[in-house]
Amino acid sequence: MNEAQPIIVTLQLDAKSDAFFQAQRRKYFPPQINHIGAHLTLFHNLPGPHFDDVLKIIGRCCAKRTSFALKITGLLKLGRGVAYRVEAQALLELRTELAHEFDPWLIRQDRQGFRPHVTVQNKVAPQEAAALFDHLNTGFTPLSAMAEGVQLWFYEGGPNRPGTWAPAGVIAFRE
Repeated sequence: MNEAQPIIVTLQLDAKSDAFFQAQRRKYFPPQINHIGAHLTLFHNLPGPHFDDVLKIIGRCCAKRTSFALKITGLLKLGRGVAYRVEAQALLELRTELAHEFDPWLIRQDRQGFRPHVTVQNKVAPQEAAALFDHLNTGFTPLSAMAEGVQLWFYEGGPNRPGTWAPAGVIAFRE
């Protein structure tokens, strides 16, 4: 655990939904740059030196919640990729509460509007992304998933190596 590295915060999905998104990402994400698994990012970059505070804040927020349902309602065009759109009022409430708590530490990217999604393709030619969007969108049926908690990761990477994520903890919602 390197607490000097930035912290990434993601939503923990139920095992079946996670397996679906992991398979989709392995199938469609360019393998040479696919260094991390499929995920739903809540925050892209919190300060590693504040890890203990981040952990306490997330712990308090998770202790107030039980697992909640998510709806995968469609696909998003990312320009050079494709993602599954995720919707749930409880997810928006969790993200809003955490953003309020993390306000002093939020980078610009995490202050922008929250658009929950799971990316399964990125950094490809726009035509390739458009073709995958059309392919996945044809006959798309909404899916259900469950949010079970929050995952924390340390970002490990830099100018001379691709970014990877090291697990830093999981905090489950209360039973």
